[in-house]
Amino acid sequence: MTELVRDDHGTSSRRPVTDRRRRRRPASFTSALLLTVVGALVPGLGLLAAGRRRLGAAVLTVTVALLAVTAWIGLTQRRSVLHWLVQPDTLRLIGIVLPVIGLAWMVVIVLTYRSLRPRNVSPLQRILGSALVTLLVLVVLTPLAVGGRYAQVQRGVVQDVFAGSHSRSATRPKNVTAADPWAGQDRVNVLLLGGDGGKDRAGIRPDSIQVASIDTHTGNTVLFSLPRNLEKVPFPPGSSLAKAYKGGVYAGPGDQLEWMINSIYRNVPAQHPGLLDSDNPGADATKLAVGQALGLKLDYYVLINLQGFEQLVNALGGITVNINERVAIGGATDEGIKPSGYLHPGPNQHLDGYHALWFARGRYGADDYQRMLRQRCAMKAIIDQANPGTVLTRYEAIAKTSKHIVLTDIPSSLLPAFVDLSMRVKGGDVKSIAFTNKIIKPWDPDYKLIHKRVSTAITASEKAPPTKKPAIPKDNPNKTAKPTPTPTGSATPDPNAPADSLADACAYRPVQ
Repeated sequence: MTELVRDDHGTSSRRPVTDRRRRRRPASFTSALLLTVVGALVPGLGLLAAGRRRLGAAVLTVTVALLAVTAWIGLTQRRSVLHWLVQPDTLRLIGIVLPVIGLAWMVVIVLTYRSLRPRNVSPLQRILGSALVTLLVLVVLTPLAVGGRYAQVQRGVVQDVFAGSHSRSATRPKNVTAADPWAGQDRVNVLLLGGDGGKDRAGIRPDSIQVASIDTHTGNTVLFSLPRNLEKVPFPPGSSLAKAYKGGVYAGPGDQLEWMINSIYRNVPAQHPGLLDSDNPGADATKLAVGQALGLKLDYYVLINLQGFEQLVNALGGITVNINERVAIGGATDEGIKPSGYLHPGPNQHLDGYHALWFARGRYGADDYQRMLRQRCAMKAIIDQANPGTVLTRYEAIAKTSKHIVLTDIPSSLLPAFVDLSMRVKGGDVKSIAFTNKIIKPWDPDYKLIHKRVSTAITASEKAPPTKKPAIPKDNPNKTAKPTPTPTGSATPDPNAPADSLADACAYRPVQ
């Protein structure tokens, strides 16, 4: 494009019009502000309005391309996005790219305003313009900067919590790959431990012992709970542990408490140091014992130290549970120490970390089997209520807590597969069996019966269609419900009894 110009001698000629000479500024300061806002929302439009066509077109093209790619990823690649969020290398890249995009966007906003601002503005208008630009920059830069920070925090969690390529385990599955993460198995069995460690405890005692047996195709899950006072626990025949203990059974002379299943984590490494080639021999020994007790081969373990459970629940913003019977806060029955308070029965009670911890571990006036049920319900509440919105807004607190309270032998390379599996579990059918004294005698358990119940429950789970259940059952608290009796004594075991629904088990049915 050219324009007709005259020199000092009146001679006319044509010359190219540069981008700078073609610039046009709005007629009013208000228009400049409005166009700056438009240019911040859609980078490039403001520069075009200011007459900076080449630069504006380039910025707008990049903006449209980024929006198109983002929309395509959001609509068609959501599974890949979830995988990226558990891969350290990708998270490092995300942590760099997001702030860079934010800085580039900031430069465009500032440049747009400077290009649109009228030449003659009052001091007040300058202040207003600077304030608007600052606000726009904060609006676009803050979420991108936070996203970049979260990516780096998440990378730290993955590296600190999950097992690396050089970690040692005596029980973890071998020959797993990204293409075949379950090593050809149709189920994956994960040991879930609640460790009761602390300053007044010698080591960790996993007082909550559960196994999640998950169908890798449907996500249907059966939760098996074992009492912490289970005795005469066998180790797998032929294993090094079976050879180390008489008859292959974890039993011996002395204090009965020292031969309960929850002492294996601490005692086996102390009694036979170096027997298991593992970074955490206590966890591996517990996996072998629990697996043999249930008749399953356990693949992985996850241990949450209950000393950090309170912080985790607080980071989630609390959990909502149904309380069917009075639960003591503190107290010690054997020592005659009274509780400092109680959690009282009621539906849909929202608990902070402190009260959620006592809901899960309160023992005064109750037995281990009642506590086992509450622990399952607390776990269910955490799974149900850890929704994306909650996790996103409280992510840094959750991540900080997780790094200090979670131990696992799940390798970080399998996290994408576990992400897929967790989504199936969310929509799957969840049943549970608690091996209380209504089913077994913990001091003299019938392991054949336990194996029968486990096999029956898994077979039924495999046939059940996946069904998504509400996080909290919408029971009418005013209706008359059939009381749930407190377990007392040992009932006649029924090896064919189906596993109970965890949603039903945790529903509001107050004990009369």
